[in-house]
Amino acid sequence: MTKKGYYGKWGGAFIPEILHETFNELNKVFEEVKADPQFWEDYFDLMSTYSCRPTPLTHAENLSKHFGGCQMYIKREDLNHTGAHKANNVMGQGLLVKRMGKSRVIAETGAGQHGVATATMAAKFGFECTIYMGEEDVQRQRPNVFWMEKLGATVIPVTTGARTLKDAINEAFRDWVSSMDTTHYVMGTVCGPHPFPEMVAWFQSIIGQETRGQILSRFEKLPAKVYACVGGGSNAMGIFQGFLADSGVELVGVEAGGLGLDSGQHAARLAGKDGSQGVAQGYKTMFLQDNDGQMLDTHSVAAGLDYIGVSPILTDLWEKGKIRFEAATDEEVLDALDLTMKKEGIIPALESAHAFVQAFKDAGKLSADQAVIINMSGRGDKDIFTIAHAYDDPSWKKFIMKKGKAYAAEK
Repeated sequence: MTKKGYYGKWGGAFIPEILHETFNELNKVFEEVKADPQFWEDYFDLMSTYSCRPTPLTHAENLSKHFGGCQMYIKREDLNHTGAHKANNVMGQGLLVKRMGKSRVIAETGAGQHGVATATMAAKFGFECTIYMGEEDVQRQRPNVFWMEKLGATVIPVTTGARTLKDAINEAFRDWVSSMDTTHYVMGTVCGPHPFPEMVAWFQSIIGQETRGQILSRFEKLPAKVYACVGGGSNAMGIFQGFLADSGVELVGVEAGGLGLDSGQHAARLAGKDGSQGVAQGYKTMFLQDNDGQMLDTHSVAAGLDYIGVSPILTDLWEKGKIRFEAATDEEVLDALDLTMKKEGIIPALESAHAFVQAFKDAGKLSADQAVIINMSGRGDKDIFTIAHAYDDPSWKKFIMKKGKAYAAEK
């Protein structure tokens, strides 16, 4: 880090004056807990008893044989409580909220997993909870919206802009400006103004710590490559931190290629040619924007990857050549999801399936005495509506139509 809150030339805290005192308080508490070994012990105990840590590292034997190259391992963050890596960060921030004495939490969410995790944390700790979610994402992630509401959260659909993740973040910041005395904003990824990138990365580092020990125990040497999908970048930062110091381990981030990098319908900030340097939503990074700095519309089959920016930490590591970035198209993602389900009986989230795409592309170039690790950041049952529609499943269509008629008849 060049100076506090910066990673090379990326990062910072570009915030309105009214939020300065709130950020000073947050920075002070975060610095205190980082220096307090008991806090991490309490956090680790919470994640070990309330969640499912350590999550397993699964040897994907059938996929390894199918591609005839390396040994493929899957880090199972889908088995973490609430079905994704999001709980790691959220429960940690929940402990911070208790220490600060605040009574309400707000959050943004795209795929809904961060929203569900935040609503879960709020229920456990007794906080009031409001979740902002783009109207477009509310429609395609309806199961997660249902659970957020049942957990006691208020879900507010955001109807401005593209009605996706970036717009939900904007609304969450507007809320925070008017409620900061009682409210903490639980940022869901390694983006935003300092200290959020560092804080979220710190809590998510538990993934990399576990994975490093697990692969050395199971395979007796480090992997050749580690793959993770990248929206904002929290699951990627989580697992990559276990291997950043190892020059022999290639780290590969996979962004949303959408309909193709030349289509204008994607979310590839670093893997494509459309990303450019900018400042927005409180920090400096690579954004998808036009020449006037106006944010472009994005597209991905995965609601959690269609964000216009990317972590300043990852941008710095990419610029320094420490992380390779690739992109996976919607079509490739659905093919990888189908293969993984049928070969391993494992259902990745659409976001996670992006990482599988690139691992599958690279597998045949490696030998059987090499290993790769795919970070499966979440489970795919949240995506059932999107996946069934994408596969054009006739029985699912029949089921939905029958249910719709039944509900209409009840009215």
